[in-house]
Amino acid sequence: MDINIIDLSGKSSKKISSSLFDEPYRPDIIKKAVLSAQANRQQPYGPHMYAGLRTSAEGWGPGRGVSRVARLKNGSKSARIPQAVKGRQAHPPKPEADRTEKINDKERKKAIKSALAATGNIELVKKRGHRFSAQLPLIAEDDLSALAKTKDVKSFMEAAKVWDDIDRAKDTTIRAGKGKLRGRKYKNTKSILIVTAEDKGIVKAARNLAGVDVVIFDQLNAELLAPGTHAGRLTIFTESAIAKLEVTMQ
Repeated sequence: MDINIIDLSGKSSKKISSSLFDEPYRPDIIKKAVLSAQANRQQPYGPHMYAGLRTSAEGWGPGRGVSRVARLKNGSKSARIPQAVKGRQAHPPKPEADRTEKINDKERKKAIKSALAATGNIELVKKRGHRFSAQLPLIAEDDLSALAKTKDVKSFMEAAKVWDDIDRAKDTTIRAGKGKLRGRKYKNTKSILIVTAEDKGIVKAARNLAGVDVVIFDQLNAELLAPGTHAGRLTIFTESAIAKLEVTMQ
């Protein structure tokens, strides 16, 4: 398909043809790849080996007219057993458990190609909640990767008619549940993904914009293209990134 290339002023400068956006949409494989990446990122967790067992409690044995549970030495309170207050857990999470999820290399690559093609589908992108009035797929000249100031990136986003999406991402939501107490009070919204062939300043310039991620083409994965397993993220590619992805995605 023929795609417009825009310059930093948002005007169309030329056209290129690319087959990257012809891949069929496969939400099943995309979901599998994203969940696999998230599972493989998990750290081992579980209680200490002796949690709930550091106690003087011993059973009284028969003939005392009470149940034969472990009781503290200086009283009659039960301890150590799972049903006791501050007792051990019956079936705690095991730190040695293998929580990784495997995925075939061909499946993972297929998921990236499908999620990449979904970035050019205007219905899927709008379904994710992105706000924009630009044509998709959105490809910019290589000058974008050399922007070194945040104000220059903002000017480009406004010219490309996608700044409304960054305004949308500024609205944070308070998380439900215990996560509020554990250093993650706010839920952040994912906005634009910038895919570039090399970093000439764009990573530092765009990192402070709400919801924006910048990635080099060879580090692209299904989770960046489909956060939360939902494909169709609003994505800006540079011309060189498209050319290199054409080669690596064969």
